[in-house]
Amino acid sequence: MSDKGFGPIVDREQLLYARILAVGMYTGLLLLLLTFALYVSGVIQPAVPIDRLPAYWGMNVEEYLRTINENHLHRSYHLAGWWWLTALGKSDYLNFLGIAVLSAVTIVCFGGIVPTFLKKRDFAYAAMAIAEIVILVLAASGILRVGH
Repeated sequence: MSDKGFGPIVDREQLLYARILAVGMYTGLLLLLLTFALYVSGVIQPAVPIDRLPAYWGMNVEEYLRTINENHLHRSYHLAGWWWLTALGKSDYLNFLGIAVLSAVTIVCFGGIVPTFLKKRDFAYAAMAIAEIVILVLAASGILRVGH
């Protein structure tokens, strides 16, 4: 219960986390909308022409990456993992920016509240937030994986 009877007390780090989350979510959403508009409008050309996409829908990932590379990208490597960053000049890959921002928001939120925990000398929560950051960064990097 709050000290004024208007609802629960919310800690400063909860409010900070929520503010960072809101900014990150709206930023990612705006990026998704803008990059999609660039994609469908043709202002920035995609690597794979939109009218050719149905030909690739039935392929598994390996076959798709190989075929797209052979027919459109002509690179010495497939754009798997973080290699999509090298193709940001193509609107279909530019669309991934919004997804990446939305995916990284949790990491930024935890990073934002660590100083508050340290200032409060709440070392247990600071350690948990840092551990969460490390795990998420390792997972995003591809170093930490589950499955094959």
